[in-house]
Amino acid sequence: MQQTPAPAAGGHANPSASHKLRVAVATPLSETLCAMIEAREPRLELIRDQALLPPMRHPADFAGDPSFQRSAEAQARFEALLADAEVLYGIPDLDPAALARVVAANPRLRWVHLMAAGGGGQVKAAQLSREQLDRVAFTTSAGVHGGPLAEYALFGVLAGAKQLPRVQAQQRAHHWSGRWAMGQVSEQTVLLLGLGGIGREVARKLSLLGARVIGVSRHGRAVEHVDEIVAPEDLHAAAARADAVVCSLPGTAATDKLVDADFLAALPPGATFVNVGRGTVVDEPALIEALRAEHLGLAVLDVTASEPLTADSPLWDLPNVLLTPHTAALNAAEDRLIAELFVDNARCYLDGQPLRNRVDTVEFY
Repeated sequence: MQQTPAPAAGGHANPSASHKLRVAVATPLSETLCAMIEAREPRLELIRDQALLPPMRHPADFAGDPSFQRSAEAQARFEALLADAEVLYGIPDLDPAALARVVAANPRLRWVHLMAAGGGGQVKAAQLSREQLDRVAFTTSAGVHGGPLAEYALFGVLAGAKQLPRVQAQQRAHHWSGRWAMGQVSEQTVLLLGLGGIGREVARKLSLLGARVIGVSRHGRAVEHVDEIVAPEDLHAAAARADAVVCSLPGTAATDKLVDADFLAALPPGATFVNVGRGTVVDEPALIEALRAEHLGLAVLDVTASEPLTADSPLWDLPNVLLTPHTAALNAAEDRLIAELFVDNARCYLDGQPLRNRVDTVEFY
């Protein structure tokens, strides 16, 4: 079919009625959801071969069963399928190198939708040229994960306020201590690093519990449910007033090790740190030292600097750490919600409108 270049804004001229937009399914997606996408937007044609995709072990298992392998013939068929589309639904095998191969092999490719909320790092890892980054639009599934991640963040703040490590230690020791005053979230100040979709939902939930919410922002504009906005240069001063910190920042050059020894030292003794963003935002050795010194009361981490976390990391055994394997966003509806987001964005693409959640290919977030 004749291809029309995508406008710089991320939209696409409406194809002729006799042709459909060809979307290659590059990541596991059930036939039910494939059919739903095509039914909701009849201008799309999803090209796929389920035999070429790894079986999913659980919802949103876009990597699929690690034991799955394609024969050389099947791999050639898979790559031919990807080379015959204008749009990719997902990164093939969640492999940046595979993404790079497809972009190079398919000059007609104009748009790739990523399953992750913070997929900029995957695009960066593909090491695409500036011409390729200008030619292909990349969008993320940001917004789908906001509710589950905000609940996890709330869980972390509550765990810190209620001194969960002390509760667990006393229970394991069969020790009935004297009573002590637990913290009240309604009397606490929570500092949010990141005011995107996740951060705003965290703010909304915290406001319902009566917490005072401080957000860090470069633009300084008011954000609903955030009581105070501070500039990045005032970050440490804000940290000194925080009972808890929730980080939902993406991993970029600008955020790398933003939570460092100086930031942690600025927090009041016993503060809680929750990370649902990216582990690279944290200077992990500095975090471990603050936890060992018990300056930090609790770290609740769904992400780490390197994943999977190495077996010898002290984070596994520190009593004031709650650790989950990057699973806080996972919920049974995730596959469907991402598919619905893709349909909405496909309409934007087809109608020449700007795409939602477009990756910034300079800072890669």
